[in-house]
Amino acid sequence: MTSVRGWLEEARAQRWGMFVDLVFAVGWVTMVHLLFAVLEGPDWAYYVFMLAGIVAYFGFVTSLEHATEERDGPEN
Repeated sequence: MTSVRGWLEEARAQRWGMFVDLVFAVGWVTMVHLLFAVLEGPDWAYYVFMLAGIVAYFGFVTSLEHATEERDGPEN
């Protein structure tokens, strides 16, 4: 079992990653909510858009990692 100290060290090491995750999640939910508040779409479409946020998140993270690798160049 991981100790509290180990958990805190891991959280500190990943703080920017967790912050980006939080900002993406809040931004996605806000965007979908505002879109459906204006368009008054059906409930099922609202939930599909919320679930699409999962796919969008992984696409965002993958493209961000790819762009970072290209910027840093090969590590040979």
